[in-house]
Amino acid sequence: MSSTTSPRRVTASDIARSLGISRATVGFVLNDTPGQTISEATRVRVLDEAKRLGYRPHTAARALASGRTRIVLLVLPDWPLDFRLRRNIEEASLALDEAGYALITYTPHPTGQSRPLWETLQPDVVISMTEFAPGVAEAIRASGVTRLIPDPESPADNEYSEDGPVLQVQHLFDIGHRSIAFAGSADPRVSDLVALRRRRTREAASSLGLPPLASRDIDLTDESATEAIDEWRAAGVTGVVAYNDDVAGTLVGAALRHGVAVPEDLSIIGHDDTPLASMFEPRLSTIRLNTMGLGRYLAQLALSAVEEREAPSAGPELQAVLVPRDSTRVRPAVTES
Repeated sequence: MSSTTSPRRVTASDIARSLGISRATVGFVLNDTPGQTISEATRVRVLDEAKRLGYRPHTAARALASGRTRIVLLVLPDWPLDFRLRRNIEEASLALDEAGYALITYTPHPTGQSRPLWETLQPDVVISMTEFAPGVAEAIRASGVTRLIPDPESPADNEYSEDGPVLQVQHLFDIGHRSIAFAGSADPRVSDLVALRRRRTREAASSLGLPPLASRDIDLTDESATEAIDEWRAAGVTGVVAYNDDVAGTLVGAALRHGVAVPEDLSIIGHDDTPLASMFEPRLSTIRLNTMGLGRYLAQLALSAVEEREAPSAGPELQAVLVPRDSTRVRPAVTES
């Protein structure tokens, strides 16, 4: 019977022995230890020999020595993994990888039977897409993780503003609509975000002197959308602010099948500028968010916490932009007879 054994890991001692230099010198080079007077020639020799021997750093040992795991844990809410969220995560992961960190995502579930990843991984920072649920921040800190974003102890830094709904209402107002409705999503997983956008829509309407907005959450079904359209049309609604492009697309399809012309009879504006928005017919007016910029901003927030430097300032990547297309149209002025 033959047996096989795993090849032994190449160590810094092996490199030192091969070059005939001290283990400390090799360690200083491999760890890029500051404040050491090591010649460039020696540094190159060590790195070349490490590559030749197939040396790979021992991650666990390095983390123990440095006090860092170089892991960023991103806690996700139980949202559908839609286009915008995927792009945010992909870009944040790339930006962190460029800085030498790994991004790991984790979605806690209501059952709570599995061990939280912040206990298993001991990440350098835990960052959440939303505010931490009650008790979660305390549990994370109890596991030994000290860096949290957003930090519940600094509420002034945790303010989040949804400007997209304001632009949606302003766009419909600017093209002559005075009776506007808000179409939310009936998906319970995004109820908090729907509520936030509904509130911002109502605030925007109030600031423009519009009457209170009609509001209804719909399933992504023709029946649900048709019921909403019938209700709003009976109430004189001429423009609809949709929670996102999926909701807007569902409404447009239902309206057209129901004999309601878009945008002649009903203007509809979406949110997120997903690929659907420009492929749909009529193409959807919508709100564009810089998903790549947002992902990199998220990564910079994490890095600033880990490396204890100033947090990045919010730039253009956090600004919502109106993208007017074919699903909204100027409403003709109504003349009194």
